[in-house]
Amino acid sequence: MDKVVPSAAEAVADIADGATLAVGGFGLCGVPFGLIEALLAQGTSGLTTISNNCGVDDQALGVLLYAGRITKTISSFVGGNKELARLYLSGQLEVELTPQGSLAERLRAGGTGIPAFYTPTGVGTLVAEGGIPVRYDADGNVVATSPPKEVRRFGDTDYVLETALTADFGLVRAAVGDRHGNLVFAASARNFNPLAAMAGRVTIAEVEELVEPGEIPPEQVHLPGVYVQRVVAVTDPARPIEKRTTRPRRAPGTPAAAGDETTEA
Repeated sequence: MDKVVPSAAEAVADIADGATLAVGGFGLCGVPFGLIEALLAQGTSGLTTISNNCGVDDQALGVLLYAGRITKTISSFVGGNKELARLYLSGQLEVELTPQGSLAERLRAGGTGIPAFYTPTGVGTLVAEGGIPVRYDADGNVVATSPPKEVRRFGDTDYVLETALTADFGLVRAAVGDRHGNLVFAASARNFNPLAAMAGRVTIAEVEELVEPGEIPPEQVHLPGVYVQRVVAVTDPARPIEKRTTRPRRAPGTPAAAGDETTEA
């Protein structure tokens, strides 16, 4: 039952070329940076990744993109990654776009043994009708597009059939984990992490705090250890910020700028 692995390098050692990875995170929030860096150092290539946005330029999964290790990604939002756009449009990367909610449910379905489901999301668009560019050639010509999907009417509403997603490995990040693999995620870092963990046949969790079994109250467990096969404690967890949106504090007594709110004592 003790699932702790001494290092990230040992945890990812059996991830072979051509593997499919379900990776948690949203932007740079809740990303398993340690496992990704270990995979980069290992040299694994030809990867297919399932993630919300496949990294942010040269951070998170972006480091694997820049190193040419990813050949296909199944993602929802790719507009924040210039290298992904370059690889995609030059024929070096296959991209399967899927609506964000559908991506989440496809992962959850894969983790619970549901092969497919119907959703109204995407009906009447290229998501259902097919034709979204999946691969370009080196000259920028579209050489492969998404196929049409089954659409079925229930009551007075049309629904499109989406298939489940599973992966060879799930890579996730948690705030707290015990030796049995029970995980607790911090606030919005929960995002796609539980879903990626559920979809992985072998799931590896890097945790910021490793505790003993029983220290996490059962009602506080966000993801039970049945979905996790390996646990790695990260001693210096990275928490990069994608975009800073704060502004300098005003000195006491300084009038508020237009749009600011002030409170009189």
